[in-house]
Amino acid sequence: MPIVEIKDLHMHYELEGPAKAPALLFSNSLGTNLSLWDPQLPVFAKTFRVLRYDSRGHGQTSATPGEYSVEMLGRDVLQLLDALNLERVNFCGLSIGGMTGMWLAVNAPQRLENLVLSNTAPKIGNPDTWNERIKAVRKGGTKAVAQQIVDRWFTPPFRANRPDEIAKNRQMIESTSTDGYVGSCAAVRDFDFWKNVGAIRAQTLVIAGTHDQSVPPSDAQKLAKQIPGACYIELLAAHISNVEAATRFTDEVSKFLCT
Repeated sequence: MPIVEIKDLHMHYELEGPAKAPALLFSNSLGTNLSLWDPQLPVFAKTFRVLRYDSRGHGQTSATPGEYSVEMLGRDVLQLLDALNLERVNFCGLSIGGMTGMWLAVNAPQRLENLVLSNTAPKIGNPDTWNERIKAVRKGGTKAVAQQIVDRWFTPPFRANRPDEIAKNRQMIESTSTDGYVGSCAAVRDFDFWKNVGAIRAQTLVIAGTHDQSVPPSDAQKLAKQIPGACYIELLAAHISNVEAATRFTDEVSKFLCT
């Protein structure tokens, strides 16, 4: 199990694909681990050096107590890249992973090539909603919210037709530590980057889900308009579009990265 020691963290990652190929880093949604990107790995590992990692408090990366920030999560990524001697990467992040990508694009632009922001926005939800979720998880752990979350993550037809994927994603949420989940909820709650995204200069693709309840397409469209030269696509999916619309997601990202 590849682990990098980064200050207060034992950070779990997987690095696959040709050693001399361009690097492509995937960053996960809240409550998931690096296996979120299993649908994309077989395609991208052929032509990219694919780096997947468990963010702070998720998967097999250690959890630290207290509230996290998107800046903290972004600096974790920079330290991981340094440890692996990766100077520049293409970056694809979903939800809080996309927030991390926005922070990196503004604060460490020299480390990024192209940027994919999926099912994300510079601000997601409102503080009251996040505080209620934090309270529920502190009281009952991640199992207390897992079913509610997967119901929002996927459309009813997908949930009915793919119980295997629903079970996998529910298990990822349930296995996330209380400290890691609560800390990351605080990071999303406190992040408001609308005034900053206009400074992004990386070539950017913004991906929305038509049925995304967490980040409606209107927010994703607004994001794409504020990033100079950004492209926008919308998939027939809810929040976890790389799973629900896996084939088209992979095709669109591949086309974007290879042009």
